[in-house]
Amino acid sequence: MKIDQQWNQKDSDYIRSKIVEYNMSQIPEKLKSAFENVSFVVRDEQAKIVAGITGHTFWHHMHIDYLWIDESVRKSGYGTKLLTEMEQLAKEKECTFIYLDTFSFQAPEFYLKHGYEVFGKLDNFAEGVEQFFFQKRL
Repeated sequence: MKIDQQWNQKDSDYIRSKIVEYNMSQIPEKLKSAFENVSFVVRDEQAKIVAGITGHTFWHHMHIDYLWIDESVRKSGYGTKLLTEMEQLAKEKECTFIYLDTFSFQAPEFYLKHGYEVFGKLDNFAEGVEQFFFQKRL
C-alpha cells in the first residue's frame, strides 16, 4: 500500500461518494433525501451577477455555503431577499433546519437579525478572526 499526496477532482469525488454511500446505509429510510445543489443569483441590467447565494439540501436540511453581495449593491436588501428565497426553498423541500458558518468580519449580525442562532464558535480561527456556526429551525 502507498499513500500519495496529491489533490484531484476525480479522487475527491470518489472519496465523497464513498462516505455518502456509507452514511446513507446508517440512517433510517424516513430521513433520507437526495443531495441537491441550490442557488439564487441577482443580475444587473448587463446580466452580470452582482449577488448570489449557494447551498445544498440533503437529509431534510439545508446548508448555505456562500452568500455574496457586490459592494455596488450592498445595503440594497439583496442579502435579505436571497436568504428569504433560500428559506422558502428549504421549506418547500421539507427541510427541518438551515445551517451555515460565517466569519466575524463578514455577517454574524445579519444572521442574528434574521432569526439564526449561534450553535458554535471558533475563537482565533485566524489571528483576531472568529468563525461562527449558525442554525435556524424551520
